[in-house]
Parts: sequence; C-alpha cells; structure tokens
Amino acid sequence: MSRSIAPPRKVASLRDCHNIEDFRLLANRKLPFPVFHYIDGAGDDEVTKSRNTSAFNDCDLVPNVLAGVDEIDTSVTVMGKKTPLPLMLSPTALQRLFHWQGERAVAAVAEKFGLWFGISSLGSVGMKEIGERFSGPKMLQYYFHKDRGLNAALLEQAREAKFDAVALTVDTIVSGNRERCKRTGFTTPPKFTAASLFSYATKPRWAFDYVFRESFSLPNLEAYIDAGSGQSISIQDYFNSMLDHSMDWKDAEKLRADWGGTFALKGIMSVEDARRAADMGCDAIWVSNHGGRQLDGSRAPFDQLAEIVDAVGDRVDVILDGGVRRGTHILKALSVGAKAVSGGRLYLYALAAAGQAGVDRAITILEEEIRRDMQLMGARSIADLTRENLRWR
Repeated sequence: MSRSIAPPRKVASLRDCHNIEDFRLLANRKLPFPVFHYIDGAGDDEVTKSRNTSAFNDCDLVPNVLAGVDEIDTSVTVMGKKTPLPLMLSPTALQRLFHWQGERAVAAVAEKFGLWFGISSLGSVGMKEIGERFSGPKMLQYYFHKDRGLNAALLEQAREAKFDAVALTVDTIVSGNRERCKRTGFTTPPKFTAASLFSYATKPRWAFDYVFRESFSLPNLEAYIDAGSGQSISIQDYFNSMLDHSMDWKDAEKLRADWGGTFALKGIMSVEDARRAADMGCDAIWVSNHGGRQLDGSRAPFDQLAEIVDAVGDRVDVILDGGVRRGTHILKALSVGAKAVSGGRLYLYALAAAGQAGVDRAITILEEEIRRDMQLMGARSIADLTRENLRWR
C-alpha cells in the first residue's frame, strides 16, 4: 500500500507560516536558545504541557450539513465585553525580550481585532502607556507579592490606566521546576554567560535590538524592586523569593473588594475551587495550569473543562486557557461550554518570529480557521456549538 508523504516543512520567513507550529519553528530560528526555551519550556518532564494540546485529539467534532451558513456570527460576550472572536490573548511576562516591540505589538493587534488583552505584573511595557495608547478591553494579570505596598501600587496603576479587569494568578504560590531554564541559564534581564554567549552572538538581529533599542525593564514593578530590571534573576527565583507563599482565599476576597471591578481568578483546575470562586463573586475563572509550567502531571484544562462548566458555568464565565493551537480546539472548548478561549504561546511564537506583523498573521489565521470550521460544522453562531456535536474516543 502506498503511503502519502507530506511536503517538507520549510519555515524561513513570515510568508511560510500557515499555522501556530510554523510560527514556533520560525521563532526558534530568530531567538537565542535561552530565550526560545523560556517560551517553549515547561515544568519537569513537560508531560502536562504536551497533554494540554493532545487532549483536544481525544475529542471528535460531528458536523451538521445543509445548515445555511453563508453568514455566521463569531462574537461572544465575556467578562461583560462583547468581542468579535471567542479568543483572548493571555497576559504573559517579559514580551520585549522576545521582540523589541513587545506588549505594544500584541496590544495593537488585540485592538485591531477587538480582543481582550492582558498585561502581566511582570510586563515589559507599563500599564500607563498601554492604557493611553490602546483601546479595547484590557486586564492586569496580578501576581500577589510579599510587598503589600507593591500590591497596592499595581491596583492603583491599573485604575489610573482605566484597565477593565484584574485577573489574580493563583497557581504560582511557588515556581514550577523549569528545567530548560536551569540548563540554559535564562534570567531577566539576560546574563551573557560563557554558555549562552554563542547563542546571542549567532542571532545578531535580536542582539542588536536588545542592546541598542529601549533598555529592558519591568516598569510596573521597578519603583519597588530591582529584581528583573536592574538585577538579573530567574523567573523561578523571582516567584520563590518575591511572591507571597501564604496567599489564601481571604487574600483573594480582599483583592477583589479593593479592586471593586471586574475580577477573575486565573489557574482554577478543581470543581471545588471553581465553586468557591463563584461563591466569592468572581466574574470569570480561567481553567488553566499555567501552560504546564507549574505542576507537571496535572490535568489538561480541556480534560477538566466539562465538570467545571457543569458545576459553575451558569454563575461565572469559564475561560479555557492552555494548549490551543487550532480553530478546531477553540470550537471544541466552546462546544463543551467555555465562554471563550485564551492562549499565550499561540501569539508569543508569532511575536518572536516577526513582531506585530507576526501576531497579526497568527490571529488572522486563527480567525479564518474559526470561521471556516464553524461553517463546516454547520454552526451559524457560537450558541450553535454544543456537546451534541462532540464525541469522545
């Protein structure tokens, strides 16, 4: 029996990128290896990171035909905002290390497509600038620090920048074991060591931008701490030394009250925690395991989604975060009952590959996949996507 052979995958430029994996391959070509492996790596053996995506393969779509899908509506309302696509751009740290445009590029694309966009507490562009320059729904990804003055300052910055929501990250009480970062010696800002110098030297475009453009810093934090801006530190050491290991539900409730606006918890994986978040009055929860960077061996968000939706989906917006690489992944999560789907690596690879143009192309590809796949499913709106269209293997 003859076997078909796929054409060779050659990804040398942005025009060669046709899916998220292509952007990943191009990012690997563009970045020094410590920086690439910071984006690409995860905890321990990276079993959970792999499962985050492969979980979607255990669920099949069952399409309906003759449904009259010339016109379709891909919009959703999540956390009180209507957006044209059921996709959110997860907040991620240190973006100007991946490309000199950093958060500015991602914010511009989010504004163009009308999507929720997040700034991390460890963002490399300040909330003030993002609030002044970009419209559209914005959230702060909030890390709970030992320094209570810094915690209060982060909320105040978000208020002054007119951010629309705060999402407290709850799965980083301590850092996961990021072995790739240990092997490469990745820090923020980068340290040029004997082990990494060759990699930086062989990526002259990245090195030129890093050395001669705007100095790297963490502007949301630098008035309070030097770590990460003036003092090199690994992310693992940052989490372990700067974040408050004693954070509990009372702290989360107080933060919600202090903020007084739209509030979410990011990193919920159990039904018990989902119920408690809903009881607390959260507007949304992210079903997320931090991209597999924390507890390796934990469940994939898609594996856990149905029971969480069944428990609290009528009381709180449930957002799936993790492993999304295709429009079909998004449709499967929405069919289970997620209000929207969120991702970080899906645009970080594109940012590293080609800056704003890369992110724009990645989101355009996902938009095209969502629209085409909805038409192939016979779904004229997101409401038409239900578990009736799914079968698990």
